[in-house]
Amino acid sequence: MERRTTPQRGELKGQVARSVAWSLAEKIGSMLLQMAVSLTILRLLTREDLGIMAILTAVSAVALVIADSGFSQTLIRKADPTPSDFKSVFGFNVGVSLLLYAVFVALAPAAGRYYDMPELGRLAPVFFLLLPVNALCAVQNTLFVREFRFALLSKVTFAAALASGLAAIGLALAGCGVWSVVAQRVLQMAVRAALLWWLSDWRPRGSWDGSALRRMAPYSLSLMSTELISTFYNKIPQFFLGRLYPADTLGAFDQAVKLKDQPVTSAMQAVQGVTFPALSKIAHDPQRFAESYRQVVMVVAYVLFPIMLGLSAVAHDLFEVLLGEKWMPTVPYFEAICLTGLCYPVAMIALNVLKARSDGRIILRIEILKKVLMTGIFACTIPVSVQAVVWGLVAISACEAVVNVGASMRYTTLGLRRLLRTLLPVTLVSAAMYAVVRTTQALLPDDALLRLSVGIAAGAGCYLLLSALCRLEAFGEVIGIVRKQLRRK
Repeated sequence: MERRTTPQRGELKGQVARSVAWSLAEKIGSMLLQMAVSLTILRLLTREDLGIMAILTAVSAVALVIADSGFSQTLIRKADPTPSDFKSVFGFNVGVSLLLYAVFVALAPAAGRYYDMPELGRLAPVFFLLLPVNALCAVQNTLFVREFRFALLSKVTFAAALASGLAAIGLALAGCGVWSVVAQRVLQMAVRAALLWWLSDWRPRGSWDGSALRRMAPYSLSLMSTELISTFYNKIPQFFLGRLYPADTLGAFDQAVKLKDQPVTSAMQAVQGVTFPALSKIAHDPQRFAESYRQVVMVVAYVLFPIMLGLSAVAHDLFEVLLGEKWMPTVPYFEAICLTGLCYPVAMIALNVLKARSDGRIILRIEILKKVLMTGIFACTIPVSVQAVVWGLVAISACEAVVNVGASMRYTTLGLRRLLRTLLPVTLVSAAMYAVVRTTQALLPDDALLRLSVGIAAGAGCYLLLSALCRLEAFGEVIGIVRKQLRRK
């Protein structure tokens, strides 16, 4: 197995910037591609079809966490993992994923009767193939992350998204309905796995070493417990709304969440994937670690805050132009759920701090605290209405950011006041942009395309102008990163 040297102190910031740039480029490209695919499919499928997929997707999200059990992140964090470590994790992932596949396929008919969605039993044997397929390439992905080969991972992810997206559009146009979405998910995972095996020289050679798993288990299982609780709670609305409300209502809610997730989750996956190994490498240097933490939060907020507020501001016109009347019931959900994008980035970066510097136990403890809060909010909102659930999710995202940031303060010299002073200018400029967009729309005639176009242009112009006039630190940092990347090219 090829070994690569650890980045030196002077090289790390540049390497992280390049890795984030590549990863963001892939995520943006994949997001735009996925959005084009989603918009095409949403026009061809019904809200009921997407309600069925919401249940399957929620179950698979939980299953993928169990199949990995936190071992991939442990391998990323471990200073010098052995070949036996990789072989043991590979065998564990494949074995558990095959077991989960058998269990979920067997339970699918009963789930179909519970949700009054008989299609679940027919779709499950194909859809849940993504579990063993994902397990086949988990180690290769981990190795590339450890080596900061994000350019390669970006190309692989985009190629898989392109192939599966084109296939899904073709199947949807051919009248395959919900099967087009099932095929997209499975094919995307299969293409990604095939490419990672082809590009990696790692193979599961050598003997199985159960002691390797036992040594990694304390940290891995702490992470797995945390991620499992988090993933399950993130999918609670889908599980309960599917039972309490019609499938078309669940489909509208789930698509509002997914359309919100495309920009924010894509960006955060890029940042999370790079910053976790990077922060792990400088965890021994408190001052450098604290400043890196602050700068990452600042830059991510500067990029994502205006996007999420802008999407909320133009939601009505956006849906009317791109999706048509059939999906207009999703608009109120989307307008509100976009606000979670203001808190989620801050919460996730703070979680990376805990992953890099704690022993993992505090992560589990704060997740339990957050889930107690979430349980209370869900108990109050789910019986009321779907819109109440959406506002509950906004409140939950704010609670998560407060708890994660508060816990992270124990592991960094970055003070809470300095972090808030860093975020306040970005927040105020983003709020001003939101007000300009809504005011502009109110002054324009009743033409959705005109309002959408002018609103986006006014918002972007206002944000950049105010950033320059106020001399925002984040604006200067982003300009500097862009210039460095252009000079390298």
